[in-house]
Amino acid sequence: MDRSALIVRYRAALIVFIVGLILSGLTAFPLSRELGFLSAMLGIAADAPMESLGGLRLWIATVRVGLERSYAAYPWIAYGTDWLGFAHVAIAIFFIGPLRDPTRNRWVLQAGVVCCALVLPVALIAGPLRGIPFYWRLLDCSFGIFGALPLLYCLRLSRSLEGGKDETP
Repeated sequence: MDRSALIVRYRAALIVFIVGLILSGLTAFPLSRELGFLSAMLGIAADAPMESLGGLRLWIATVRVGLERSYAAYPWIAYGTDWLGFAHVAIAIFFIGPLRDPTRNRWVLQAGVVCCALVLPVALIAGPLRGIPFYWRLLDCSFGIFGALPLLYCLRLSRSLEGGKDETP
C-alpha cells in the first residue's frame, strides 16, 4: 500500500478517536439535563418512587435524583464535571501532534493506549467503592477498550509509514 493511502487511513482512525474524546467530554457539561432526557426516554416519571424501579431504570433515576439534589444544594459540584469535560478536550489537543506527524509523535499514541488500558482497573476498583452497578462499570470499561482500538491501529500504521516490519495494515 502506498504512503498516501496509509496516511489517509491513519488520519481517519485518529480523527475518529479525537472526535470521540471531544464528544464524550462535551457530554460532561449538561449532565443534569442529559439525565432528565434519558429518564424521559426510559419512561421514568420525575416523581416515580424508587421502589417501583429496577435495573438500569433504577440506576438512572438514582443518579438523576442525586445530581438534582446536589446541584440544588451545592451548585458548585457541577464545576467538577465541567473540568472533566475540559480535560477531555485538552487531552484531544495532544493528538494533533500525531495527526500532523505520525512517526515522530508515536509516543502520544502509546500514552493514549496506556490511559485506555488504565480505564479498566479504575472502573473495576473504584466502581465498587462508589456503589456503581457492575453493568455500568462494564460500560465504562468499554470506553477504554473501544478507545484503544483506533490508537492501536494508528500505531500499526505509523510503523508501516516509518518503513517497519508491518507493511500491510
